[in-house]
Amino acid sequence: MYIKIHHSYRDVVAICDSEIIGKKFEEGKMQLEVRENFYKEKEVEKEELIRIIRLQQVEDATFNIVGKKSIKTAIEAELITEDNVGHVQGIPFALTLL
Repeated sequence: MYIKIHHSYRDVVAICDSEIIGKKFEEGKMQLEVRENFYKEKEVEKEELIRIIRLQQVEDATFNIVGKKSIKTAIEAELITEDNVGHVQGIPFALTLL
C-alpha cells in the first residue's frame, strides 16, 4: 500500500492499494482517480500503515483512502467503519474529517 502525507493547515493522509495507482474508475456521475502525485510517496506494510494512521488520528488529520487492502487496514485501525465506505466500479473508498 502507498501512503503520502500532504502537509497544510490540516494534514491530508492519502492511502491506496499499490495495484490501483494511476488508474481511473467511473460509475455514473462518480469518478475516482488514483493519481500517483497524490497517493504515491512511500510503500508500507499493514503494520506500519496502522501505526501511521493512529499517529495521524491524534494529529487531527484528514484521510483519503482507496482500495480493498487500504480500507480493510483503516477499519482494523479503527479509523473508519464499513458504514463510511463508498464504492466506484467496485473499488472501495473513504474520506474522513476527524
